[in-house]
Amino acid sequence: MTKYILFYLLIPALFLHCSLSKAQHKSPAKRPNIIVIFTDDQGYEDVGVFGSPDILTPNLDQMAAEGVKFTNFHVAQAVCSASRAALLTGSYSNRVGIHGALNHTSEYGLNPEETTIAEVVKPLGYRTAIIGKWHLGHHKEFLPTRQGFDEFFGLPYSNDMWPHHPENKGYYPPLPLYENENIIDTLENQHLLTTWYTERALDFIERNTETPFFLYLAHSMPHVPLFVSDKFKGKSERGLYGDVIMEIDWSVGQILEALKKHGLDDNTLVIFTSDNGPWLSYSGHSGSANPLREGKGTSWEGGVRVPCIMRWPGKLPAGKTQTEAAMTIDLLPTIAHLTGGQLPEHKIDGLDIWPLIQLEENETSPHEAYYIYYNKNELQAVLMGHWKLYLPHAYRRIRAGQPFRDDGIPIKYEMTKIEKPELYHLGDDISETNNLADKNPEVVEKMLQLAQQAREDMGDALMQMEGKNLREPGRLDVN
Repeated sequence: MTKYILFYLLIPALFLHCSLSKAQHKSPAKRPNIIVIFTDDQGYEDVGVFGSPDILTPNLDQMAAEGVKFTNFHVAQAVCSASRAALLTGSYSNRVGIHGALNHTSEYGLNPEETTIAEVVKPLGYRTAIIGKWHLGHHKEFLPTRQGFDEFFGLPYSNDMWPHHPENKGYYPPLPLYENENIIDTLENQHLLTTWYTERALDFIERNTETPFFLYLAHSMPHVPLFVSDKFKGKSERGLYGDVIMEIDWSVGQILEALKKHGLDDNTLVIFTSDNGPWLSYSGHSGSANPLREGKGTSWEGGVRVPCIMRWPGKLPAGKTQTEAAMTIDLLPTIAHLTGGQLPEHKIDGLDIWPLIQLEENETSPHEAYYIYYNKNELQAVLMGHWKLYLPHAYRRIRAGQPFRDDGIPIKYEMTKIEKPELYHLGDDISETNNLADKNPEVVEKMLQLAQQAREDMGDALMQMEGKNLREPGRLDVN
């Protein structure tokens, strides 16, 4: 609580600091509400306006018609916990020591010394809530209520981490449902999860019509196992997966309708995106990354490029598309700018992209490059504008010749390897089929130099390099 007291004392100085910051654009006079809707394993194509041929998403399509669609939006890593750490801290997940997907045996979590989006806005009088999946540590020391969130309702980790896992039956304990720091139930059936999350979100909005709020609605779906309520069961031509997406779309519609009902529509920024691409080994129970290559668990575009829509009537242009690259690490500094919040004192990697979001004329990404890590701390790719360089590394792909399955049982991956750097121009070749490394040696050399800078900063397990600026995750006090 001491850091919150200090922030309150510093609020007048914060306004002065923000007015003198390097950003030349002004933040809104009235502090806006912020809603981030974060789905789990949803593919790039799994929204109507992103090209879905068989899943109806009228509310997301309308949200795009009233806002901005981002076709070049990325996550920092294509896996659950790492992706969430980057979103909430504005830092590359490997910088803050969060890798892979934490489970019930993990004895660490997001370090309480890290600053989340919730902690940026809470000193300014915001009410904060996470509804849905946390996945940054299930021990009490690491729960969201210790990271700036006033309220938590949902799951501590992925919904497949339960006794009915198809490949690890009996390994996981009963799946706990949390209310703040207390387990209020264990789940044997998940068909009402999306409904419960939506009802809780609507209640939170209704209780905070006179107070600025930050709502992080982190859906458990469409991560397997797939569950849907009776109101959407059998509704989609895409089967159960499509039903699940249609229910998420319904949830988005409920949120937008509540904002209108309570007169909050013109003062609320709503951001919709996903934590990574589809989990392709689940076949008929997974989404589609088309036209992107590969999916979850890889650094190819199908793993890290995700659908993203932002809406704020009167502040964002309607029906527009942003093709410049952006990443979830940019949300924290952008939200800090919009709310008048203070950035963390420690190093973060995201930058304020409000001009990009507003589609200001001739505005380009403020980043020279983005760095895409995976596994323990492997630097696998560098994204510079529309160029993407892949560094030598092993990755997984679906084993050829396996039959399609629609029963929730995964098919097998095989490992393959990139032997030497590969270069793709994503503006011309979104599917990453044409390796241009040999034809563009100067671009390769420039991006290799950027990669070396990232290695010196954050390390690279593939090169056995230790980074100078890594931070430790929070660890249990075993004494």
